[in-house]
Amino acid sequence: MREVPKQTVMAIKSYQNQAQLLVKNYLFADPFIPYTSILGGILACKVAYDLTQLISNFYSKTYPGLTKIQRVEWNNRGISTVHAIFISALSLYLVFWSNLFSDELAGLLVFRSSPLSTFGLGVSVGYFVSDLAMILWLYPSLGGIEYVIHHSLSGIAVAYSMFTGEAQLYTYMVLISEVTTPEINIRWYLDTAGMKRSTAYLINGIVIFLAWLVARVLLFGYMFYHVYLHYTQVIKMHIFGYILVFGVPAALATMNLMWFGKIIKGVLKTLAKRQ
Repeated sequence: MREVPKQTVMAIKSYQNQAQLLVKNYLFADPFIPYTSILGGILACKVAYDLTQLISNFYSKTYPGLTKIQRVEWNNRGISTVHAIFISALSLYLVFWSNLFSDELAGLLVFRSSPLSTFGLGVSVGYFVSDLAMILWLYPSLGGIEYVIHHSLSGIAVAYSMFTGEAQLYTYMVLISEVTTPEINIRWYLDTAGMKRSTAYLINGIVIFLAWLVARVLLFGYMFYHVYLHYTQVIKMHIFGYILVFGVPAALATMNLMWFGKIIKGVLKTLAKRQ
């Protein structure tokens, strides 16, 4: 086997070092993280859309028979599933396992952030921008006005928290609710595949009920209680951030309760059909 010349090896290492410096000093340097992460989130949405389309064409018997708009929604739900897995895992880690927002650390927790927490929020902003653009472009095929309101409020709140570093803890608490998105998407996939009467569909409904109860009802209650306990810190935030901390979660919580009522009716209806 022919050896690679030393000069070539040194040239490759030089390019690697230059690339690492570029990433460290520019792409992931603190001032650039918001912008590179938003761009990364948008590009990730494009990749997720294309991969969903590619994989579905090869492995799904249902996908080829769908209409054009159904295929778009199918692929779009692939995007939201990937984002939900990423951001809910990161949110759970930052809120419950890392010490970034620990009360034991010095300083006000409402002003704490890190390169990782800022990067995660930027990816989410990229997702909300991409998904909202698709919803508006194909309106109302991918969702009605409630989805436009949800994505607009979420995008504004997440972007503000990312750029200012304020209330990132509460932003991530709300983003934990994305843990319910994969289950919702699976339910749509099962329905589209004609599996509404399957056991998988029933189990999925029960899982959605439990996940929604914990992540979109009880967790929001815990968030408001946490805000109450740390109100002396929250009051020191900028007035716009202060309004967002109360206004956006309150609006989302109201929508969550409305959707939760529909989920309960759906589960009861499914169970009644099986008796």
